[in-house]
Amino acid sequence: MEPTSERLRTPRAAGTAGIAFALLLAAAIVLMRIAVPSGNAADAAIPSDRRWAVRVALEIIPFAGIFFLWFMGALRAHAGEAEDRFVATVFLGSGFVFVSTLFVASGAAGTVLAENTPSDFGRHYAYTVLSTYAMRMAAVFVFATSTIGRRLGVFPKPLVLLGTAVGLVLLIVASAVPWSELVFPAWALIVSFHILLHRS
Repeated sequence: MEPTSERLRTPRAAGTAGIAFALLLAAAIVLMRIAVPSGNAADAAIPSDRRWAVRVALEIIPFAGIFFLWFMGALRAHAGEAEDRFVATVFLGSGFVFVSTLFVASGAAGTVLAENTPSDFGRHYAYTVLSTYAMRMAAVFVFATSTIGRRLGVFPKPLVLLGTAVGLVLLIVASAVPWSELVFPAWALIVSFHILLHRS
């Protein structure tokens, strides 16, 4: 197939992968928040009737990570030779670290399925990795993506401003305000729909 035809397909691939990622990550976050809430080390172990949520979330997260990598690759391919190398490096680095920390958080959360002690180390470790580290890397990814979209002229000003606001929330607020992590999949969903509607 001609290279031009492949490039014309890239926005649709990015939009589709982004939507799949956003829905899967949102579902996983909701399930983890229900079953693995934040709290102090004296909290009781996860109730047995909520452990199903952890199991389902652990099944979802690997697929969310796969679609996120596809989303990243399609966006980078769409930018092509016009991308700024510095911003592209930040874009790739933050994306890879986000996926890594997401997987680490899910692995730690999985330990609650076997834990019965009141301290429940796995739960608090998973919460810290997700809310503090993964979400801050997500913030950097949002900033980098918005910068690339603005410089290439593919993101309108309101979408760039939305990215700035979402990035600030993830960078400053996510570790302190429960459920604020959901702004990241919400942003990815909006960006993906924009790509499908305006660049396909």
